[in-house]
Amino acid sequence: MWERKGTYRVLVGKTEGMRQLVRPRLRWENNIKMDLQEVEWGMVWIDLAQDRNMWRAVVNAVMNLRVS
Repeated sequence: MWERKGTYRVLVGKTEGMRQLVRPRLRWENNIKMDLQEVEWGMVWIDLAQDRNMWRAVVNAVMNLRVS
């Protein structure tokens, strides 16, 4: 009788098949690194973010690349 219950089958049963392969999620930091590579910026992005004016200039340059 218990073998027919769905919860019992999930608890005791074995899975069939394989897990679906999924690519790793892109993080915010990965997106920034890819954008800076597009602009060919050689500086470390964390150091770049410390200078607000320079960061704003780079962000505007990347946004203009995406629009055009």
